[in-house]
Amino acid sequence: MNTAQAESSPVSGPSGSQAGVLWLGHPRGLATLFFTEMWERFSYYGMRALLLLYMTAQASAGGLGLSVEQSGAVYGLYTAAVYLSSLPGGWLADRLFGLRRSIFWGGVLISAGNLLLALPGVKVFYVGLLLTCLGTGMLKPNTAVMVGELYRADSASRRDAGFSIYYMGINIGALLAPFVSGTIGETAGYRWGFLSAGVAMIIGLVQYRGTAGWLGTTGLAAQPASVAGRRRSWRLFAAGLVLLGAVVLACLLGVIRLSAMQLAGAAGTVMVALAVAFFGAMFLFGGLSAAEKKRVAVIAIFFICSALFWAGYEQAGSTLNLFARDDTNRSFLGSWFPSGQHPVSWYQAPQAIFVLSFAPVFAWLWMRLGARGRDPSAGTKFGFGLALLGASFGVMLLASNIIIHTGHTVLPWWLISAYLLQTLGELCLSPIGLSNVTGLAPPRYAAQMMGTWFLGMAIGNLAAGMMGGEAANISQMHAQFLHTTLLGVISGVVMLLIARPVHRWMTS
Repeated sequence: MNTAQAESSPVSGPSGSQAGVLWLGHPRGLATLFFTEMWERFSYYGMRALLLLYMTAQASAGGLGLSVEQSGAVYGLYTAAVYLSSLPGGWLADRLFGLRRSIFWGGVLISAGNLLLALPGVKVFYVGLLLTCLGTGMLKPNTAVMVGELYRADSASRRDAGFSIYYMGINIGALLAPFVSGTIGETAGYRWGFLSAGVAMIIGLVQYRGTAGWLGTTGLAAQPASVAGRRRSWRLFAAGLVLLGAVVLACLLGVIRLSAMQLAGAAGTVMVALAVAFFGAMFLFGGLSAAEKKRVAVIAIFFICSALFWAGYEQAGSTLNLFARDDTNRSFLGSWFPSGQHPVSWYQAPQAIFVLSFAPVFAWLWMRLGARGRDPSAGTKFGFGLALLGASFGVMLLASNIIIHTGHTVLPWWLISAYLLQTLGELCLSPIGLSNVTGLAPPRYAAQMMGTWFLGMAIGNLAAGMMGGEAANISQMHAQFLHTTLLGVISGVVMLLIARPVHRWMTS
């Protein structure tokens, strides 16, 4: 769409003199949010690329010297908590700070967390992870909401296009981070890599404040129900801070002693129990009609599929990261580095490359099939997504079998091929799940149902970390790859078999 057409379209962008100023044919405030999210994702994926490597490296190599099992549990807890923290992060924006301030203070917490990771000490490391997690919960979901607020309700096509541009920013950040922060971390020292991730978020914050005028009044005000409601919210927020501070202090002083494995196991049990209780309450006490119950049942099925899929996909930062370090021939461009091998963290980039390459293709494909009345149902797409995930670990199963029988590392193409299959699976499942959960949920429970989607992702991320903790050597990885292959293929086949009745429930 050209600029002349864009200017004639209704845009509820920034008020005042900036209202007519466009960026790529969109409200100029989209640029502010695009680069803010790009730098936040750069910070997140730069840190994530190094996280397990840093924890498992010996102290003499600049790491923490933790066991693979403990490191996997910490990784799983952190990545799961990132998704769960979006729930209180959204509440704070709605009730107290407004979107604009929540994003800024979220970025401050992310920067502070990464800077703490750059300091020595295990306790400081855990506090840094906590701050980064809390900051991500305040920044990431609220940035997406602000993108939506830049457009009027009657500009659906422009709004979709704006989110597509915004999504590109996410993946550009995820693509660049392993090559910059990852390379710095593995050559100059892990803490320097964390420092670079913190600096990236600071750059994002400077850009955010410097171009805040492009946003006009968007996202400035919170939306409390009343003055009394705002007071209650502040009291609840203060009580939460006191409780969190007390728990953290008790852990740092050794009053509360929990291993990462125990905490991860308990967190997994609580999250699964929460999901069972929520869906059970919906069916028994939600006042749903027969048609609504069928649609909620579909959401519950998609929730299970989501948890299973992310349990495999997010092993990119755990099991597959260790495979890249220990079992992949990284001699390509190795002469550029003192170790003779290129950095492990580079293998965190292929998924972003594939998303940027294939997302437009999939969008075109679904539209083309839909125009011909042949668009696969959501259940079918979920089945393909899970089956592709299983196939990706089938590739890794073959690679690990070669290593076991030859004793030699394998070429990077095995890992890259697995990431390609996983990304194709993601494009079949993730955007389809988001779209259908919002469409199927009873309007009065829409926000809560969307919360279950993120809960499923949190469970999957936790499982991915725990599974990575059980893969300390190639024999254990081989067994893990077999289990994940079977999990993906069997669950994918089951979804394909039940796709028709699921579709009937969706449309009844």
